[in-house]
Amino acid sequence: METVMVVVGTRPEIIKMAPIVRALHESKIPLIFVHCGQHYDYNMSQQFIEQLELPTPDYAYKVKAYSQGTQTARIITHMERLLKKTSPKLVLVEGDTNGVLATALAALELQIPVGHIEAGLRSFDLRMPEEHNRRLTDHVSTYLFAPTEIAEKNLKRENVWGKIYVTGNTVIDAVIQHLPIAEKKSKILEYINFETFALATAHRAENVDDLIVLENFMETFAEAPIPVIYPMHPRTKKRLQQNRIYTKIKKSKNIQILPPLGYLDFLVLMKKCEMIVTDSGGIQEEATAPCIRKPVLVIRLSTERPEAVKSGFAEVVGTEKHRILKAIKRTLEHPRELPRKSPYGDGNAAEKIVKIIKEELAF
Repeated sequence: METVMVVVGTRPEIIKMAPIVRALHESKIPLIFVHCGQHYDYNMSQQFIEQLELPTPDYAYKVKAYSQGTQTARIITHMERLLKKTSPKLVLVEGDTNGVLATALAALELQIPVGHIEAGLRSFDLRMPEEHNRRLTDHVSTYLFAPTEIAEKNLKRENVWGKIYVTGNTVIDAVIQHLPIAEKKSKILEYINFETFALATAHRAENVDDLIVLENFMETFAEAPIPVIYPMHPRTKKRLQQNRIYTKIKKSKNIQILPPLGYLDFLVLMKKCEMIVTDSGGIQEEATAPCIRKPVLVIRLSTERPEAVKSGFAEVVGTEKHRILKAIKRTLEHPRELPRKSPYGDGNAAEKIVKIIKEELAF
């Protein structure tokens, strides 16, 4: 039987692939759903699959992350074996993680076409492993589903050999589909200590593995002119504990640290907060959804989401404490009018992608 294999491995991939899984089911296209094992603990993965009411993966792996290279190599090994066993007509991956690149390379070796969802994003910051992963994946993919015209231009500039389609981003589909469910089911606001707050996340390796940057973030949140709700990534907590900062931060009256949250809880916090302070790429997109519409301060030196900046939703404020604090204060005192439309599409990206797959592969 001819099938499409959908591969996920992290929280953002599960969220962004959920609309694709549903659209494939609605189109009666046979599907193999795979978790490649990059984030395999319950809080960071399985929780999202259950909350989004997705099918249990047909195949799931657990890959310990000893190093970037080891993790990538182990996922390649698992995926090559699985691809030989199942022989899908197409493999769909999303984003820029080690699991995405590993799966694409395994499929390439076996001459199985790869469809890259969210193709063409570029930060032009080569310190980021994600930048290498997304570029390499784009250059081995047969079908490139670019979320925006800027992403399309990046791909054309690099002369990728695959076919390019501008589809919008499935993250907007996901927010629109799930926020009403989140507002009914989530109880997260019962546990929040503040009526008004900023929502913060920080997890990228180039930030949390740099002690100076990490301390800057923690001091910023502690001194911010608005209370900060901070769902903490396991990586960040580990770094804080290693450097004996975690206990001090936990005592701050201006910060409420939460464990990693389910997607529905996080959607509710995005909807409720005054602003978002983050180094996440996906959150920069989610904040532009018409039902969220929140200003985002990007605590990085660059972003692969220039559309969010250009449209006025996001501002790149760097990693220095005084710059971030200044930006938080300015956002509070002089709130900017945000667009009604998202630069990442109208919420029909998954439908467009599946229609293209049907036409290209004659399902």
